[in-house]
Amino acid sequence: MRTTVIAVCMLWAWLIAVTSCKSNTNTGNGTGQEAISLPDTLHVGTLYSPMSYFIYREEQMGYDYDLVQRFGSDKGITIDLHVAPSMASLIQMLDSGIIDLAAYEIPITSEYRGHVLPAGPENTTSQVLVQRKPSKKHPGITNVTQLVGRDIYVENASKYQQRLINLNNELGGGIRIHTIDKDTLITEDLIEMVSEGKLPLTVVDSDIASLNRTYYPDLDISLPISFQQRSAWGVSPKSPWLADSINSWLNDTERKKSRSRLHKRYFELSKVSPAVNINFSSGRISPYDDLFRKYAAEAGIDWRLLASQGYAESQFDTTVISWAGAKGIMQIMPRTAKAYGLSEAEILSPEPNIRCAAKIMASLDKLLENHVKNPEERTKFVLAAYNSGIAHIYDAIALAAKTGKQTDVWDDNVSDALMLKSNPEYYNDPVCKHGYFRGRQTTSYVKKVLDFYEKAKAKIKK
Repeated sequence: MRTTVIAVCMLWAWLIAVTSCKSNTNTGNGTGQEAISLPDTLHVGTLYSPMSYFIYREEQMGYDYDLVQRFGSDKGITIDLHVAPSMASLIQMLDSGIIDLAAYEIPITSEYRGHVLPAGPENTTSQVLVQRKPSKKHPGITNVTQLVGRDIYVENASKYQQRLINLNNELGGGIRIHTIDKDTLITEDLIEMVSEGKLPLTVVDSDIASLNRTYYPDLDISLPISFQQRSAWGVSPKSPWLADSINSWLNDTERKKSRSRLHKRYFELSKVSPAVNINFSSGRISPYDDLFRKYAAEAGIDWRLLASQGYAESQFDTTVISWAGAKGIMQIMPRTAKAYGLSEAEILSPEPNIRCAAKIMASLDKLLENHVKNPEERTKFVLAAYNSGIAHIYDAIALAAKTGKQTDVWDDNVSDALMLKSNPEYYNDPVCKHGYFRGRQTTSYVKKVLDFYEKAKAKIKK
């Protein structure tokens, strides 16, 4: 009898141990996390946006994109990227198992609780007032009560409009809320117009405001007008082990430093360079005129145009490295440099940098020759492609055709179509193959180069 009791007790102890082990393995918590290894390939979904994922000069970029790629690199797994057209589609892809991870800022709310388990970097945002920096003549708004009697412009039917309506009710009325049709202007346009003094005020999320301030340093975005909203990446509630793995990786000291540097790259580093005045009094455009002459001739373009690009790209500073990683006088991306036979060691050296830029210009001209027959008009397209990457110019040509504009004319036609690529309605259109792009950056670049070129032609002999 005693032997039987001992045997039964040992059996119960064994069953409890096995059950405990299985429980730990399945939950992915504590020691169980180690029992489930990461797959060889992680299927990741995201959305095109100026913060999460976009293509610039043929390089894939974005805060969430870069961060998830570093996770894959550190863990030795391949990232299989899927781009969804909307938040609803992204959640559906997660529900159906098409993706394992949504690398996009998903609000942590009851709406998504049953579909998404938060994971990875948690972001806290609020809606903020966008205004120009205060001055003696125009003191800034420092309290929401000062919005009474003010004009504020926001997108129609947006969450910003709803928040202003609620705030107006809380204050007893008096805020003059103006709505803008999204088909005409979007948030980025309104921010630019505030910077230029064309509009007095607008409202956007704080992360969007921070990113745009890197383009418009004269903005003040310090006044929140809403409660804070938390957001994070998401995994399926069935995969807590994956959330554990991402969170553990992100909480490592080195990863925190890496994430801080990444945040600075996208949300803090200025994306504009100070203007340098060139008066041509010396009879030269730059210290590198001989190099511009030599390699522009090989490419079959006016050397003064190539020099004008050098001015627009770097103000002839050989040491410049942009927020995106473009380097040298002509701001060449490392991957592009490699494709044209330029080594990493050479990329900051003036001669190979200018030589490579001339080759790029010649290649772009050939690629666009069938689309734009007029050489003078094609120059504008080539400059635009140099700045944005030719993929976005192809998209803009397709959009121009679809919206009834001329496809071989830049000003007010393809340039306008390129500007549409910052609007989700257009960059998610099937004719657009390469998603979101900040078109105003490129249209401004083309104008800057050509304005400088006209001055150079008037002062400097060919």
